[in-house]
Amino acid sequence: MQSTSTIFLVRPANFGFNEETASSNAFQQKQSNNDGVKTLALAEFDSAVNTLKKAGVNVIVFDDNASPIKPDAIFPNNWISLHDNGTLVLYPMHAANRRLERRLDIVEQLKSQYSINNFIDLSYHENENRFLEGTGSIVFDHIHKMAYACLSPRTDKQLLEELCDKLGYKPFSFIAQDIAGKEIYHTNVMMCIAEKFAVVCLDSIIHDKEKRQLVHLLEQTNHEVIAISLEQMNSYAGNMLALKSKNGNDLLVMSQSAHDVLNDEQKASINRYSKIVALQIPTIETIGGGSARCMMAEVFCVVKTT
Repeated sequence: MQSTSTIFLVRPANFGFNEETASSNAFQQKQSNNDGVKTLALAEFDSAVNTLKKAGVNVIVFDDNASPIKPDAIFPNNWISLHDNGTLVLYPMHAANRRLERRLDIVEQLKSQYSINNFIDLSYHENENRFLEGTGSIVFDHIHKMAYACLSPRTDKQLLEELCDKLGYKPFSFIAQDIAGKEIYHTNVMMCIAEKFAVVCLDSIIHDKEKRQLVHLLEQTNHEVIAISLEQMNSYAGNMLALKSKNGNDLLVMSQSAHDVLNDEQKASINRYSKIVALQIPTIETIGGGSARCMMAEVFCVVKTT
């Protein structure tokens, strides 16, 4: 199953610009006046939750705890992933203050509700300065057991391969850069995989061989490749997540800014497969340097039976 109808989000207590992540995340924008940023982010978060619920998504919301301060707590997909075979993975995070986001109380609540029988904790690799930031670093094709990753300071190739060996997935890594020639910090800002299509910023992949290999793998696994430009990627057009509604309808969640930069042909291609759900999250995107996909942690594990 490529898409789930259940996700969890973390409602932020202290959302703001994260100085510790800015060096590797070119999408973050620091503003001279931060008055009201937390209030705006909370309003956008609550609106996003309502939009997702109206679309038929089962949304679980955990509240961020006020202390210690975690400016990026709103992006839980980087520290945890939950898989349909009952596996829960915890990931090593590049920034020290993001490591505080890994909350065992959330893990315990999830374990109380869902069948989780395998626990993989990779967080100790932080001591070795080796990182792999969850489904930010990895874009999974669950149906074909593929794991795609653009390498960066936050995405270690060897760790990717070690995790794939544990999960039974085949890794494919490559180098992707933004317009300024900087390594793209997370794969999920330049690539999204749904069941029958993939949205990819092919222009960001600097080696032609890797670009051809990626397109071949996607087409070989029966995905229509929908290419986006570097400019569209900069507006988060690659940061999307395929979900199911509780009624089984296919959805593609993205931000309103991502939706606004797609052209008619790209939207038509997506609409052949999925209904687009757009979230109004400009403050979260601008200050946080992450978009709609980053806010959602998928829950593939099955619900416990009583």
